[in-house]
Amino acid sequence: MSQQPDPDEMRVGTAEREEASRLLGDHYSQGRITPDEYEGRVLAAYEAVTLGELRPLFQDLPAPHPAYLAPRFDPPPFVPVYQRPAAVLPYSPKSKIAAGVLQIVLPFGIGRFYTGHIGLALGQLAVVLVTCGVGVVWPMVDGIVLLANGGTDAQGRRLRD
Repeated sequence: MSQQPDPDEMRVGTAEREEASRLLGDHYSQGRITPDEYEGRVLAAYEAVTLGELRPLFQDLPAPHPAYLAPRFDPPPFVPVYQRPAAVLPYSPKSKIAAGVLQIVLPFGIGRFYTGHIGLALGQLAVVLVTCGVGVVWPMVDGIVLLANGGTDAQGRRLRD
C-alpha cells in the first residue's frame, strides 16, 4: 500500500525559490511588508529546502502566492454514468418511446441517431445493409429494449418516459 508523501516535505528548486522571492517583491512594492521583513523573507526563501519552509513566508499575506503552495485539488473519483443515481442526472429532452418506436418502425439505427449515439446507429445501419436486411433484428431488439428499460442519450442523461 503506497502512501502519498507529505507535500510540505517536497524539496524545492531554484525556480521555486526565485518565484517566492519575486512574489515577496510584489508584496513589498505594495507596502504589505517592511523592508526588514522583505529582506528576512527573501533570505529565508533562498535558504528553503522544502515547501514546508516556504509556506510560512506567505501565510500572513494575501494573494498572489506561489502556485506550488496552493492547496492540492484532488478531483472526485470518476463514477461511470451507469453507476450514478438517476435522481442526480437530469433527464434528456428526448423520449424513450420515440427512440424505441423509431428503432422498430425504421430498423436502420434511426432511433439511435435520434438519441445521439451516432457510432451505434452507423453500426446498426452497416449491419442491416451488409446482411441484405437480415440484420434488422439488432435494431428491432434494441428498440424493444429501449421501450422496456429506457436508455440514455449521448450525454448519459436518462431518456424521458
